[in-house]
Amino acid sequence: MTEPADHPLAVELVARMDRDQEARNEISGRATGEAAWARVNAVDAENTGWLKTVLAENGWPRRSVVGEQAALAAWLLAQHASRDPEFQRDCLALLEQAVRDGEASPGHLAYLTDRVLRVEGKPQLYGTQFWYDPENGNELTAQPIEDPAGLDERRRAVGLGPFAEYETLMRHRETEEPETEDD
Repeated sequence: MTEPADHPLAVELVARMDRDQEARNEISGRATGEAAWARVNAVDAENTGWLKTVLAENGWPRRSVVGEQAALAAWLLAQHASRDPEFQRDCLALLEQAVRDGEASPGHLAYLTDRVLRVEGKPQLYGTQFWYDPENGNELTAQPIEDPAGLDERRRAVGLGPFAEYETLMRHRETEEPETEDD
């Protein structure tokens, strides 16, 4: 019997996640050159096209089939499919079902939910999405959040830590490591 991590889909998902992260690691700060962003965009486009085919043929990659790391990779590729909002919304529906079935992380669902909401111009629910806010001196800032008073409760319900800790982590990562477009 094939172990989930040895499943051919798992191997390809992890390889694609590695390429995604390599491309994003070339980005250094807000003044990153066009060539680095072009590479990120090319990797995202290739991964999005590939993931569309996978999801059409197999549905959402389930943990029991591909293992934890490949399930993480599937979510990351969907998270970075921002140039195709309709596909991202399709991913969200598939991921929601996988979470209900215990086959995907509720935390991953929270991140993708926020991403889709922000693309639609709506406030995020879980406080996972940040940007360099031009109205705030280009400071790294959480994008708008619905019902901030209930934020930590919503985060706790999906296994995420308190927002204040996450915000501190995001700001620390900005100053300590090469910036990623999103996580």
